[in-house]
Amino acid sequence: MAMPTTAADPQPVGLRERKKRRTRDALVDAAHRLFLCHGYGRTTVDEIASEVEVSQRTFFRYFANKEEVALAVLAEAEEAFLEFLRARPAGENPLEAMRGAVREVWQAVDRGQDSGPAALELFELIESTPTLLAAHLRHAIQQEVEVARILADREGLDPAVDLRPRLLAAVFGTVVRISHLAYAADPDAHRHSMDGMLALIERHFDQLGPALAGSWR
Repeated sequence: MAMPTTAADPQPVGLRERKKRRTRDALVDAAHRLFLCHGYGRTTVDEIASEVEVSQRTFFRYFANKEEVALAVLAEAEEAFLEFLRARPAGENPLEAMRGAVREVWQAVDRGQDSGPAALELFELIESTPTLLAAHLRHAIQQEVEVARILADREGLDPAVDLRPRLLAAVFGTVVRISHLAYAADPDAHRHSMDGMLALIERHFDQLGPALAGSWR
């Protein structure tokens, strides 16, 4: 699954940078293959590096540890989301802006035939590995703080006084995670492309307003 890029990303600066990017992507792909085949705990950094025919020292130029390489795709997606959210039209309300930013992230991900299964495998790996799940949830909390800051800036609010930015950021993050879990639980998810993932996220967001403010009876 290719990592998302944003309009703010710089243009390639030359062969050296493209080679570094290819090496980084190859390490991520190799790590995911080995994690899925042998398990996260049983896979070593040496095995990941060997799969790409680089040294352990080269691995550590790109990633601090196995946890970082395992979560690299999601980390870049989170960064892309923040960039897209900052760039959303000022006239959009906070929820509209966040929904639009999520759509842009998933549309930036490789939409090829293997993108759906790759996303599914990544979600399953994280949910089934306590170490990765704990790390992912820590990152999610950090992400909420930054999202709340962006929303507050967009609306001219002080997040230390007005609770709405932090509250909406937390609810939004939960909706996205529930969407991912629903996608992983779908027995036919491996057949879907990113279009299926996007449609599922949209359905969950459509229920957010009625769930919070509407009658359940």
